[in-house]
Amino acid sequence: MAALVSFLGGFLVTHQCSSNAEKKNKRKYNEEEVRVAVVCVKKRLLSGSEKTRRTMTRHGKNCTAGAVYTYHEKKKDTAASGYGTQSVRLGRDAVKDFDCCCLSLQPCRDPVVTPDGYLYEKQAILEYILHQKTQIAKKMKAYEKQKQAQRSSNQLESKSEERERVERFKTKENSIVSKPINPFTSGKNIGSEKDGTQSSPGELSSAATAASSSQSLPSFWIPSLTPEAKPTALKKPSKTVLCPMSGKPIKMNELITVRFTPLDPSLDRVALLTRQDRYICTVTKDVLGNSVPCAVLRPSGAVVTQECVEKLIRKDMTDPLTGDKLSEKDIIPLQRGGTGFAGSGIDLTAKEARPVMQA
Repeated sequence: MAALVSFLGGFLVTHQCSSNAEKKNKRKYNEEEVRVAVVCVKKRLLSGSEKTRRTMTRHGKNCTAGAVYTYHEKKKDTAASGYGTQSVRLGRDAVKDFDCCCLSLQPCRDPVVTPDGYLYEKQAILEYILHQKTQIAKKMKAYEKQKQAQRSSNQLESKSEERERVERFKTKENSIVSKPINPFTSGKNIGSEKDGTQSSPGELSSAATAASSSQSLPSFWIPSLTPEAKPTALKKPSKTVLCPMSGKPIKMNELITVRFTPLDPSLDRVALLTRQDRYICTVTKDVLGNSVPCAVLRPSGAVVTQECVEKLIRKDMTDPLTGDKLSEKDIIPLQRGGTGFAGSGIDLTAKEARPVMQA
């Protein structure tokens, strides 16, 4: 009896173990089937997306079916077509520093400022003035040459007119009738004798219009009758040199020497230029920059902040360094480049005028 019970117990245990193993195998098979199915679905989806990519356009990026002509599309077409005025928003990299020359865009070694507040390197502005004077001299020479040629052509025309007038007078003198006219013949008979036919006024007017039209409309396909372009008349050039920034007349004796106060006088020029904060106000010792409005005092050439001018200098209107009396013209606001932000008060939009396509 005990042996039977032990046999049945062992059989049940072995049967239970075998059933558990089968369940585990089934679970493994089910997980593998699910994995295979997922991989197949992914492959089908990827193949389908590749087909759609090949056949369909990218409407989300190009917006080819949109009913609205967007701002981005307009800018893109304007840049690609080459027509229309193109405008660009300038960033901080395109903004000049307050202590840089307006011509060379480099920090000034020997800075000078115009009465309008534009800062230049002395050597650069001297070369610019000399170059402009040479260009003006060339234009004046061409203008004088044109005037001389026009004067000679007028003399030739007057001589030719005088010659034609003499020739007409001679032909009229030679055409005087020496044969006496028969008083018993009428003028109609005389005209009929001289001219076999008498032309009507309509025929004369049509002939005149045809002659004028033939003169005004030459055969342009014939090289000898091709219309020639007349030379353009040169205007008398101005002898004044203009400022490249303001467009106003500029003279060398009107330039004011500027004296910046360095932040650290012990540094040499190379070490000073590597720093962002290079100069300070002569009076208040505030750091100068593109975000700080500055002014130049004409007698001393010192650079001070606009706040110092309003709060200290305008009270007695004297130069704090030399003690000279100041006027409104002696306080020159320095033109600075700005910070690159729209609120700096500087125009940060560059425009390029190009041909316009008209319908």
